[in-house]
Formats: sequence, structure tokens, C-alpha cells
Amino acid sequence: MNRMQEKYNNEVVPALRKAFDLTNIMQVPRITKVVVNIGMGEAMDNPKAMEAAVSDLTIVTGQKPVMTKARKSIANFKLREGRLIGTKVTLRGDRMWAFLDRLMSTALPRVRDFRGVSANAFDGRGNYTLGLRDQLIFPEIEYDKIDKLRGMEVTIVTTAKNDDQARVLLQLLGMPFSRKEA
Repeated sequence: MNRMQEKYNNEVVPALRKAFDLTNIMQVPRITKVVVNIGMGEAMDNPKAMEAAVSDLTIVTGQKPVMTKARKSIANFKLREGRLIGTKVTLRGDRMWAFLDRLMSTALPRVRDFRGVSANAFDGRGNYTLGLRDQLIFPEIEYDKIDKLRGMEVTIVTTAKNDDQARVLLQLLGMPFSRKEA
């Protein structure tokens, strides 16, 4: 069992039950999956960029990503329906816990001028999305091997009923939220 998962089971669950007065253990908010996504606008002009993004995502998550296609055509973006425009990975189970552990303990503290992540990036249904500017914050990626800095989006999907429950869940797991509330 992963270190983060043990922390969740042994410390976070009892704390959440107490904080929200939950009698049934199944009511306790938990993380169901983590989706890591790289949107690739430049993939239309440069097909090699897609391969590089796929390899970066494979290294970071330890799982092969799927290609995402455009759902509809948008003329202003010169976008055709069915074109490859991104790549994503859905992590569940042990890989999800391992990724969250690496993200919170290793990758986020490596961000330059890091003051914490926004505590307001919840969607109203208890899910949290975090944008990362480049893939270099993950120690697995070698600086010499990358072709271009690429941002990625990490969405943490929880079973929390509302944003407050999700915020407390992530705080107890060790998500470094910034101190000032906007």
C-alpha cells in the first residue's frame, strides 16, 4: 500500500468523519480518480509534438495516455472535427496514489516562487483542477530530452458533496494551498 493511501486510511478518514459528523464510513469523501491532460494546440502543425507530449505524460504518470480528438469544428481556431488535439491519462488505484504523492511532496515544491496552489479552483461538485506551467517540475523528466515546455492540467475527482469537503480532504492529504484567500 502506498504512503499516501495509508495516510488517507489512517489519518484523513477519521479526521473527516469527525469534522463533518459522518456516521457511515461510506459517506467519507474519497478521491476516485486523477486525470492528467495536455492540450496540444500546436499538434495540428507539428505531429512530432504529439509524440513528445505522449512520452512526457507516460514518464510522469507511468501509464500510456490516450489521444483526444476535437469533438466539433471551430473555424476561428482552424480546428476540424476528429483532429488530434491533446492527450490524457486517467489514473486510478495504486498509480493514482503514487502520482498524488509525487505531485504533492516532490513536484509542486519544485515550482519556482511557489507560494501554494489556489484554494479556489474547485468546480462546485468537489473536484479540483490544477494547472502546471511545465513538465520539468517532475524529477523523472530530463531537461535535455524535452523539445518544448508543455503545461498540463491535473484534475482530482472526489466523491465530496461540496467544495468545502473536498478542500478539507485535499488539505489533510497535504495539498499545499496558498495562505491568502481571494
